[in-house]
Order: sequence, then structure tokens, then C-alpha cells
Amino acid sequence: MSHEQSDQERVESRAHLLPEEAAAGSDDAETQAEAILAESDIREEGQNAAPDTFLERRTSDQTVTAVEPPD
Repeated sequence: MSHEQSDQERVESRAHLLPEEAAAGSDDAETQAEAILAESDIREEGQNAAPDTFLERRTSDQTVTAVEPPD
């Protein structure tokens, strides 16, 4: 969580449904956002909860080999 962003700001930001979520529908987008963020926070806090847990943090440019366009 950003130090500058309150919990309510996070919920409001996440409550904007993704296209897939909008297609499926949501009775209460704000409650859904709260649940998603709470689960995310738990997973972030417990990264090393299990002995075999391994979390790799990379950016997309570190995971994909760039393809050079033909000359």
C-alpha cells in the first residue's frame, strides 16, 4: 500500500470494475474491492508463511525477451 493512499482511497480506486468484472456483474463493487484488497494485504504480509513459498518480484521487461524488429 502506498504511504500516501488511505484505505478508503484504495477501495474507491479498486471499486472501478475491470472489463471482466463488469461483464460478470457485481452487486456491490465497493464491498468486492474491500475483500480483494484485504486478501491481497494478507498475501503480501505472509509471503514467507510456508517453507516452500517463493515469491519472485520482477517487472514485465525482466520476464520477456524483447524481439528486435527485422532490418
